[in-house]
Amino acid sequence: METACRRTEVQVPLYSLNNSDLNMYQCGIQNCDPGHFYGPAVRDHFLIHYVLAGKGKYCFDDKVYYLQKGQGFLICPGKITYYQADLEDPWTYTWVGFHGLKAEAYLKEALLTEGNPIFTYDKDDSMAKCFTEMIAAKKCQKARGIRALGYLYVFLSQLVEECANDRFIDYPSNRKEIYLRKTIEFIEMNYSRKIAINDIAGYIGLDRSYLGSIFKQKLNTSLQDFLINYRINKGCELMKNENLAVGDIARSVGYEDPLLFSKTFRKIKGMPPREYRKRYHTVWK
Repeated sequence: METACRRTEVQVPLYSLNNSDLNMYQCGIQNCDPGHFYGPAVRDHFLIHYVLAGKGKYCFDDKVYYLQKGQGFLICPGKITYYQADLEDPWTYTWVGFHGLKAEAYLKEALLTEGNPIFTYDKDDSMAKCFTEMIAAKKCQKARGIRALGYLYVFLSQLVEECANDRFIDYPSNRKEIYLRKTIEFIEMNYSRKIAINDIAGYIGLDRSYLGSIFKQKLNTSLQDFLINYRINKGCELMKNENLAVGDIARSVGYEDPLLFSKTFRKIKGMPPREYRKRYHTVWK
């Protein structure tokens, strides 16, 4: 249930659900009356509120969080939540609702999870400006959703850049998980290019030996072996395309030398690429 108060809301166009990295559903700003509340309620997407002024409380999982200007809270899908404005100094907050294939991963990079739903950013008004731009996107006639989504990406990137760093020291296990996830995402996006372990370590900002030890600890494999196996498995997928020669596939997964690709492929799969294609991807008519 929700009590009445002054409200500005912007609905943005919906994209196909679960078919893109990030889908933005709505954003808005709300100047609450004393005691204004919403809930108990369940959402079907992620929802972030950021407090611009005043105070209020957020209740979830038998916990009560008292928040003020410069703080925000995350609501996760399928969870019962309740939040209420302070009786004497009611909050004004802005919010954005979103989902998508990468939504949870982006939030985890900022160390925002169901068990850790609160963040603080009060050093300037840059986060508030992201919300202002999202809301202003309603003025666009043809690109409203795209522009609003762009500022959602900016907001999430700032959340990761600023808020996660402040809490790294308290979550060493989370820190390793984030390094691992960032490494895998980098490989997923760059496996087709000529990248080396030093390139990956430089992107993550870690010594290559330390990054390698994280991989060994978490996945029981070396970073080099992970990269090689990822490329070869991608090559196996490309075997389905009969228009691609083995040399084309080699270049497509980061091997400039087709002979090196074939040699590595045989070592991992136990047979040369042509035999693999014949055995598993030949179309019988």
